[in-house]
Amino acid sequence: MIASLRGPVLSKEEGRVVVEAGGVGYEVFLTSAALSQLPAVGGEAVLHIEESFGMYGGGATLYGFVSPSERAMFRELRDNVPSTGAKKALEYLEKASKSLPDFRRAILDKDAKLLTGVFGFTKKTAERLIESLKDKLESVHVSGAEKLAPRDAADLATGALSQALSALSALGYKPGEARIALQSVSQDAGGRELAVEQIVRLALKRL
Repeated sequence: MIASLRGPVLSKEEGRVVVEAGGVGYEVFLTSAALSQLPAVGGEAVLHIEESFGMYGGGATLYGFVSPSERAMFRELRDNVPSTGAKKALEYLEKASKSLPDFRRAILDKDAKLLTGVFGFTKKTAERLIESLKDKLESVHVSGAEKLAPRDAADLATGALSQALSALSALGYKPGEARIALQSVSQDAGGRELAVEQIVRLALKRL
């Protein structure tokens, strides 16, 4: 069983990377968030690996993760959500990777609105995720801090943050992604008042 890979990146494209290890090139599927954290072609990558085997035979498909937290969340999605194989689990992880700590908190708090509004799940999928994972994620460690305050949506509905949200939306950013960036800016400001232009500029660095 392959647990990890370390070696030079031979190629990178959307959703996949080829890493050489021991003279063999391994094709690994991963989220766009994980792909963005890997070095350019020629640089050395380290990936945590999960193998998946088809029901009707064939070779193993490799799924890669840049942290144990990502792999742990992938396993929970694959093993506990009904009708979810490895490929579908990676699709769910792709959305959850906007902020794994906040995704975990949304599941534990049974916050379907956060799952739909920020992470982009359908209402039906959000409810299925909550029902399947509500008793599973308490013991799952996810690195990093939560970016969204419990009243995030209400906070962004007024003042400079609301104007900044509108500006980012006009630039083509999805509301959920923009909210995460704006909440991070608000927390870093520590109560200081910022002009809308400053908020937008700082948020763009996080998008």
